[in-house]
Amino acid sequence: MLTPRRLRHAFVLFVVAVELLVAVTSSWVALASRGRVTDAADVPDDAPRTVIVLGAKAADGEPGDYLRARLDVVVELYRAGRVDRILDSGNDADGAGNEVQVMRAYLQSRGVPAEVIVDDPIGLNTAATCRRAARVYHVDAALIVTQNFHVGRAVMLCEAYGIDATGVIAPCGHCSTLSMIRNHLRESLGSRPRAVWDSVRA
Repeated sequence: MLTPRRLRHAFVLFVVAVELLVAVTSSWVALASRGRVTDAADVPDDAPRTVIVLGAKAADGEPGDYLRARLDVVVELYRAGRVDRILDSGNDADGAGNEVQVMRAYLQSRGVPAEVIVDDPIGLNTAATCRRAARVYHVDAALIVTQNFHVGRAVMLCEAYGIDATGVIAPCGHCSTLSMIRNHLRESLGSRPRAVWDSVRA
C-alpha cells in the first residue's frame, strides 16, 4: 500500500526524471545543431540551393500562422535568388487540411514557378520528412525552414539521415502566446526526446 510519504517520494522522483530527460535531450539537440541555424537574412552565399519547408496547420485552403511564416521565408529566399528547388513536405490528407496542396498554391500565388516545387505529400512528421528527402528525393544538402523552437530538432534529424542541413528560422509575429507556449512545452517534453531516439536509430 502506498502511504502519503511514498507517494510524495514517487512524485519527486517522477519530476526529477522528467527534468533530467528534458535537460539531456534539449542539450543533445542544441549540440547537434550548433552553428547550423541562421536567420533568412544571414544565409551564407555557399548555402545549399535546395530548401525544405516543413508542413504545419492548414485549413480551408489557407496556411495557418506557423505555416504562412515558413512559406514567406521560402518566398523571400527564392526572390533573392538563393534557392532553385523547394521541397514542400507535410501531411496532405483531407483531415490534415491538405498541407502540401496549400503550400504549393501559396508559393505559386507569390511567383514561385510550379517546376521549382517538389511535393512530398506524406511527410507526416519531421523525421519522415528528413528520411524521405534523403531516400526518395535524393537531397544531400538543404536549408530547412521552420520556427526557432523546432529548427534545432529539424537540423539534427536531417543530419541523422545524411543531409547536410542548415536551419533557417521563420519568425511568427502573429502566432498567439498560448500556441507558442504549447509548442515549446511539446518540444521539450515529447518531440525532442522522440527525435533523439529517431536520430540514434537512423
